[in-house]
Amino acid sequence: MKAAHAARALRAVAGRELHSFARQPGRLLSALVRPLLWLLVFAAGFQNVFGVAIAPPYETYIEYRVYIVPGLLGMVALFNGMQSSLAMVYDREMGVMRLLLTAPLPRPWLLFSKLCATALLSVLQALAFVVVAALIGTELPLLSLAGLHALAALAAGALMLGALGLLLSVHIKQLENFAGTMNFVIFPMYFLSTALYPLWKLEESGALWVYRVAQFNPFTHAVEWMRFALYGKDAGVSPYVVVGTLLVCFALASWGYDPQRGFGALAKRGGPA
Repeated sequence: MKAAHAARALRAVAGRELHSFARQPGRLLSALVRPLLWLLVFAAGFQNVFGVAIAPPYETYIEYRVYIVPGLLGMVALFNGMQSSLAMVYDREMGVMRLLLTAPLPRPWLLFSKLCATALLSVLQALAFVVVAALIGTELPLLSLAGLHALAALAAGALMLGALGLLLSVHIKQLENFAGTMNFVIFPMYFLSTALYPLWKLEESGALWVYRVAQFNPFTHAVEWMRFALYGKDAGVSPYVVVGTLLVCFALASWGYDPQRGFGALAKRGGPA
């Protein structure tokens, strides 16, 4: 595959996703409403619940709404990644992706192009949320090198969640099965993480099984990487977990879309009626 052809394919797939998003302003609004409700309502109700200790990466007491912002950024990327999975199922069955999968291009590259478009949309939506959160008084250390590190962590987390969405699209046969599958992915991944409460709080409260699950949840590490990066602190193993999960999910998705197996064999079988 020539570099020019690869770049043209990447530009075409990513450009189509961005153009589709631009023509649907309601998607941005719906992406912002959910985290803003959590920030304005949920954070207000739990404002004083977790202010009992100072733990890394914080060096002083912070407002609870400041604590949950990285988790809400992760929420934006998580829901967009899963929505992209739904769009992939639709496109594969009756949309343009069904045609693209028969194009004379390596399928991993087509999937990578789709993944880049998904991650870019996630980052743009997350940045829009950050702007709105700042306008309502949420103070974050954004204008610094730490802010750039946090942006890189956000992009990596968005890529990981987008790759997870691609992997799920391999196994979702019909659109009707999507909602049930998502209930077993989105909500456990989000609530069994540090998006809403710190790990030490889980351990202190005696919820040891939740604590253990949260420790191994890749979404936890995506959120913690952003949280620690915002304050210029070392995120430990979190970057390695995020990148490792990204590579594993993308490799399995590419395997699932291989022409000899999974949905890659649609063209051989003649596709669905």
